[in-house]
Amino acid sequence: MNFLLSVAFVLCWSSGFIGAKLGAGSAPAATILMWRFLPLAVILLAVSAAGGAAFWRVLTLRDMARQGLIGLLSQSGYLLTVYYAIQLGVSSGTTALIDGVQPLVAGALAGPLLRQYVAPRQWLGLCLGATGVTVVTTADAAANTADAWWAYLIPFLGMLSLVAATFLENRSRTRVAASASMTVHCITSAVLFTALAAGTGTVTPPPDMTFWAAITWLIALSTFGGYGLYWLILKRSGVTKVNTLMFLMAPVTAAWGALMFGEPLGLQALLGLAVTLGAVVIVHRGNTSPTEQQVP
Repeated sequence: MNFLLSVAFVLCWSSGFIGAKLGAGSAPAATILMWRFLPLAVILLAVSAAGGAAFWRVLTLRDMARQGLIGLLSQSGYLLTVYYAIQLGVSSGTTALIDGVQPLVAGALAGPLLRQYVAPRQWLGLCLGATGVTVVTTADAAANTADAWWAYLIPFLGMLSLVAATFLENRSRTRVAASASMTVHCITSAVLFTALAAGTGTVTPPPDMTFWAAITWLIALSTFGGYGLYWLILKRSGVTKVNTLMFLMAPVTAAWGALMFGEPLGLQALLGLAVTLGAVVIVHRGNTSPTEQQVP
């Protein structure tokens, strides 16, 4: 079951980069993100209303505020930087590469912040994974296809935002149901992105079916699939293992982009994919101490 969840998570999370590229050619980032989260917020609000007071009774105002902050970091901050970078010309593979740094950052901070110490064997896997991700996307980054050099710095902000959200969630002593947390996160993102789109005059969606195809793709695969599975695997397996799977995003995105958009996928990318797969095996077979599990 854990293996199938991991495969589904990698595919669904990678689909977000592909969906962002699908929509980037037809609308600004704020428009895409607004129409991605506004329907989601309406649907989840309707579901919560149907559930009655029981849906929210376990949440205090402090819990809701905390979940709102986690949503701002893990959804709003992370996605805005990814979409904006792609809009500026940073390729999906390079964006995924920068996100691939997240496991090393999270692994380095897991010990002092969460008491989830990383074993030497797992550090080997983490470093090997970073090497594989770098091999896959170095050539693409060297092409310098973005509008400006600083565009490559934007995804780093998103990566740090997601790391912060991950640790904030793990340090919480209140366990919030996935349905309730996703509802709060999506409502928070819908409000923020609607305000952003209104402020930039980009509320109106383009009369293009490609845009709506991208929105459907992002809602079904990236949000319900990738985002939901991220928190599920995080709670089941801990920070180190869930973030190790992030190493697979760059090579999988590169392969997916080659199939859908004809992006080049040569021997270098295939070699990097093999190295990254090896890194995931090493970490997931490493010794797991009790402190590596979720801290209550």
